[in-house]
Amino acid sequence: MNVEALSLSELASKIHSGELSQAEVRSAFLERVRNLDAKIEAFNLVSEAFPDTDATLPLAGIPLGVKDVFCEKDVKTTASSKMLENFSAPYESTVTARLKAAGAVSMGKLNMDEFAMGGSGENSAVRVTKNPWALDRIPGGSSSGSAAAVAAGLVPAALGTDTGGSIRQPASMCGVVGFKPTYGRLSRYGIIAMASSLDTPGFFTRTVRDSALLYEIAAGYDPLDSTSLDLDHKIDSNIWNAQDLKGVKIGIPKEYFVDGMEADVKREVESAIEKARELGAEIKEISLPHTRYGLAVYYVVMPAEVSTNLARYDGLRFGHSSAVPADIAKNRSEGFGKEAQRRIMLGSFVLSSGFYDAYYKKASLVRELIKKDFENAFKEADVIFTPTAPSVAWKIGEKTEDPLKMYLSDIFTVNASLAGLPGLSLPIGYGKTEDGSGDSTELPIGLQILGPRLGEEAVFKVSHVLEKALASKVAKRPKIG
Repeated sequence: MNVEALSLSELASKIHSGELSQAEVRSAFLERVRNLDAKIEAFNLVSEAFPDTDATLPLAGIPLGVKDVFCEKDVKTTASSKMLENFSAPYESTVTARLKAAGAVSMGKLNMDEFAMGGSGENSAVRVTKNPWALDRIPGGSSSGSAAAVAAGLVPAALGTDTGGSIRQPASMCGVVGFKPTYGRLSRYGIIAMASSLDTPGFFTRTVRDSALLYEIAAGYDPLDSTSLDLDHKIDSNIWNAQDLKGVKIGIPKEYFVDGMEADVKREVESAIEKARELGAEIKEISLPHTRYGLAVYYVVMPAEVSTNLARYDGLRFGHSSAVPADIAKNRSEGFGKEAQRRIMLGSFVLSSGFYDAYYKKASLVRELIKKDFENAFKEADVIFTPTAPSVAWKIGEKTEDPLKMYLSDIFTVNASLAGLPGLSLPIGYGKTEDGSGDSTELPIGLQILGPRLGEEAVFKVSHVLEKALASKVAKRPKIG
């Protein structure tokens, strides 16, 4: 049986029925990691020994990949940084604890941009993860290893975090489902912080339903996280029976369809919108007038919170082995990579005396206007469709010398993060790109489906119906061995 081709839900069903054993499932994925990860470089740490879990549990024996920012008790957790190269967490994150309590097992730690800072995976201090669709291309970031591992069939699902698009953007570039819930739905306890008002745990899966399954298990109030929401998060199981989108209003923000988007991306997104219309949805043009300020607001608010959160890493604690007490500043410069240093310095600047009002305070006010834009838009629409990213995956090294070009890859995802909204990237097609020799490569393209605050159910329903309608179109898998 081709175990790696099965969805998480299918694997769970076969384990529960006895058709597959937990050991068979784990062995199949471990063998695939051994054979293929040398090419992909998705894993920072592989766990090869884990016992069977209670066979009656919903995720009994299912191996999950864990982004190397989720603390697991007594397991090395590095955030792909030299600063934490020897840090073993003394506690377990709430998200991993809840998934393990449901029977899941950790397959190991997945590579990422250092401290989740980046959109390509190239900022890792450990390795550069490759896109399974084309090994000379980036998988997106910051959850690079998570997206690549699911796309390559190394794990059936993986954990990620999304601060400004770090689940949705790599999901788009690797051709998998990437889901970010409403801010506060999943606890941030035990997750190494980047920007506390933005960081949101979420999932990479093969199907929409798999993301919903993980979400229902992991979400819920946590007294260890003051920002977690004490609200019902269960999904109505009837949504999985929906065959069309009749009665659904889909908003298309005119500000997102601008110059700069690759032609193939525009074509596939417009085709997906037309497919939704054929399924009975009402398509409405809407306006999110403060969209153009989103990227600037994000790159003020986020670095400010980064500089505060990373101040604790002084070169003396948390596992940085080369720290020397006599020279703390030197060790911070050695422990952090260039992108982390850039964001720490930018954040310190916008929070400094004389600049706080001009930058951080003003950005916070505009952030409220962006939230209001979405509130008004969701009075007219049930969900919003946009591109996930303006391009397909680019070549490794192509944008490393120009951070501004890299930041623009977040242009369609940051606003939903600033507003704390649920969002999902759904594979919808492929774009062709030349490799320089005249040959072309097909690379995945994703559609971003956004819901109102606490509107996860609407996002899942619409995404699931569209996923079924596009199944044959996006049935290809990367050929890596």
